[in-house]
Amino acid sequence: MASEDFYAISADWLKSLEVASSTGDAMSFVRHFLSDGWFRDLLCFSWNFRTLSGPDKIRKFLSEVVDGKSRLEYSGLHGFKLDDHTVNAPSPFKLPGPQGIEGVQGAFTFSITKPAAIGRGFFRLTQDIDGTWQALTLFTNMQDLVGHKESSTDQRGLYEGRKMTWEEDVDTKFRAIEADPTVLIVGGGQSGLMCAARLGRLGIRALVVEKNARVGDNWRQRTTFPKYIPKGELANFLESYAIDQELCIWLSSSIASTPIYDSTSARWTVEIQHEDRKVILNPKHLVLATGHGSPRIPTWNGMDEFQGALYHSDFHKDAEQFRGKRVVVVGAGSASGDICQDFVAHGAAEVTLVQRSATCVVSSTTAEKTHFKAPFPESNPIEELDFRMNSMPRAFLLQLNKSGGTQHVKMFDEKLHEGLRKAGFNLTWELSPGSGEVGLDGFVLSRFGSGIMIDFGFGKLIIEGKVKVKQGQDISHFDKDGVEFKDGSKLSADVIVLAIGNEPVMKATRALLGDNIAEQLPPKVGGLDSEGELNQTYRPSGHPGLWFAIGPFVIARFFSKHLGLQILARELGIA
Repeated sequence: MASEDFYAISADWLKSLEVASSTGDAMSFVRHFLSDGWFRDLLCFSWNFRTLSGPDKIRKFLSEVVDGKSRLEYSGLHGFKLDDHTVNAPSPFKLPGPQGIEGVQGAFTFSITKPAAIGRGFFRLTQDIDGTWQALTLFTNMQDLVGHKESSTDQRGLYEGRKMTWEEDVDTKFRAIEADPTVLIVGGGQSGLMCAARLGRLGIRALVVEKNARVGDNWRQRTTFPKYIPKGELANFLESYAIDQELCIWLSSSIASTPIYDSTSARWTVEIQHEDRKVILNPKHLVLATGHGSPRIPTWNGMDEFQGALYHSDFHKDAEQFRGKRVVVVGAGSASGDICQDFVAHGAAEVTLVQRSATCVVSSTTAEKTHFKAPFPESNPIEELDFRMNSMPRAFLLQLNKSGGTQHVKMFDEKLHEGLRKAGFNLTWELSPGSGEVGLDGFVLSRFGSGIMIDFGFGKLIIEGKVKVKQGQDISHFDKDGVEFKDGSKLSADVIVLAIGNEPVMKATRALLGDNIAEQLPPKVGGLDSEGELNQTYRPSGHPGLWFAIGPFVIARFFSKHLGLQILARELGIA
């Protein structure tokens, strides 16, 4: 099919969709979808994230009454125009996996009436049984509020019309932020920094408080064996990013007492321990960008009797000091793999991995092929690729994986998986038995990556017997020499590392904000809700003025803009 045919198919479908949208005809709008089509909306039809499957659910959502009008009529999307000058111009697509779903995809722009905003959408069209082109997926996304577009220019130094140097300008800006921050961001990792940068470019005063002494220390202090970017280089990048984006950050700072929210003034009272003094701040918005929770350290009988070294994987620094020692690592995810490799590389006498439940294992070569290079070719702008990737409803992606997509990916690692099984290492691609093989995507989206192992060579160590596996047994208790399991078996050790993940985000939130506020929040932060959207993350949390910003770079890079837009809308009084 020629490129002009892709354009004609897209243009005809889009023109018809615009007529339905501009006239507020929900029935006509949903007739542009397949019977099993999907609709994902970020902030265009509500100040929230929604994913709906099937015409009935889509129609019901668009027909809900807002200020006396249907949601479709109230929002008033119009001015649809195909993107014909970007990498997301109309083109053919074929979804990965054995299903063979193919059709025409493309991006388009539009205007929103209420609120006055600019939007962008993305569609994937396939033919129904009658040969009619209809939407398999449709994505609508708010880009900017009219009159408040995200700034993309820097104004530095002296030139006509400016009377301050860059240093003076930054100092003046920082003083204004510190005196009265509109937003207080707790945590200066990638999520907190990107949110601060987005807010700054939207003209909103944002102050970041970070417990570490340097930006990037949350990466410098890790033990990793990355294939791509060394931890120190990544940490230094974050530090330079904070400088380049002119972010106001208080280092060596933390919340000193339980924050209080005043619903009358719609402001928080937050006491900050900033270096050697305490400061009271009254921001309108509190953003928690504190990561995935504190280290999870269960209590077993006899732990205090163990005479060797015992610590959580988050605190692993130096395997060299344990050269010639017997090591037990409890847990079988990516952190476990990194730490076991470190001990083997530094001459531990014996390394044993305790795998209590099955692990989803994908080799780094396969992950690169299926999850990095395919969706993110280096020749294309990252903003365009992020947009295309996020246009895919997450629930639909997991459905595709269950329908054969994961099986297709597993084929690339057959030899690795066979060797691991023979060595007694248990594998799974299901979040729970019988729930379907969601694969790597499911574990990353639903569990922040808990239960997966991206294999950078650790699997080979297991297969070759350099790392032994103790599988399927829960720990009974510790004694002075090591750990005993419920089946009566025992492992003697000089070092035991607990690589068993982190506490739920809500546990740390309750400790920080207190029971009163925690009880007003939904029980879970992060993971996916029933529609496949992020639970209370970068979207309304359930408590006014409180937001959560957590997740890997790819999440923060895209959704920090949405958090900024929601806060801006509240400051403008339109949300």
